[in-house]
Amino acid sequence: MPAERVHSARRTVSIAAPAHVVYGMLADAPRWPVLWPTYVHVERMDFDGAAETLLAWEFEDGRVRSSRLRRTLRPQARSVDFEQDDPAWPGDTVAGCWSVEPDGAERSLVTLRQETPHAHTGTSAGPDGPDADVAERLARLCEAAERWDRLDELLLAFEERIRVEGPAELVYAFLYRVEEWPELLPHVDDISVREDRPGTQVVVLDTGAAEAGPPAGPDGTAGSETVRLCFPHAGRIVFKETAPRGPIAAHSGEWSLVPDESGLTVACAHRVLLREESVEPAPGAGALPVDARRQVRERLGRESRETLRLAKWHAESPVRRLR
Repeated sequence: MPAERVHSARRTVSIAAPAHVVYGMLADAPRWPVLWPTYVHVERMDFDGAAETLLAWEFEDGRVRSSRLRRTLRPQARSVDFEQDDPAWPGDTVAGCWSVEPDGAERSLVTLRQETPHAHTGTSAGPDGPDADVAERLARLCEAAERWDRLDELLLAFEERIRVEGPAELVYAFLYRVEEWPELLPHVDDISVREDRPGTQVVVLDTGAAEAGPPAGPDGTAGSETVRLCFPHAGRIVFKETAPRGPIAAHSGEWSLVPDESGLTVACAHRVLLREESVEPAPGAGALPVDARRQVRERLGRESRETLRLAKWHAESPVRRLR
């Protein structure tokens, strides 16, 4: 990148978390969707122990943006070099480095250096965009890392599965055509789907004022917005709620189909980060994190099982009619 076209930004912050914890969060990119609000999904394409290539999808300003990241991980130095290509700016690459230094046993000094083509700044010379981007990324890292000693009780991961003796194509079609769910699923009252690009859906789902669901909004409904990335050839649909309510701070997951010689297994995996300030009032006064975990697990698990059972019926009914 010619020097005259690049803006350099650099900032260092102090974070109340050990250096190895902070570095681990930076290095573990597939876990970003449940820790950082903008990330919907991060796919590791290749990794040789040091160099890796990632595909990342982020949701900002109502739109999904994808990018390719090439990273070099240096765990001994606690640094990550990166180059990020944005399809919206062909030929331009954002490059930089994260570095983490111990600042005592329980604190870290984290530096983010980033070089941004001027095409990304919004003006030919305005540095505010890149400087603000660096500051925002550091602030998000700080917010996530400073919960490090409570993450074990705040993070929740589980999966629901069902066996289907029917074509994978019918199961996938049912999961993909989410706009048909209100007529079929008891926990869905209404739904709207926007698909700006094939396979990239923004879904607004109204579950009604469900007794076990999230707190109702001002209109008396309990709805949510979810971004879904659909990969039909891989039999996968990745999803993330953009603004979960109640005890849930972040919620991402995946529908996956694994065919075999006689049918397939369909799974719905969930990854949840509980909201600390909502843990007590959500299940009731004096409740503990374990109560919030149980409530969220039961609700999401029940809704997933309802959907899986209907997907199974949808796929197996044509098979039964042909016998």
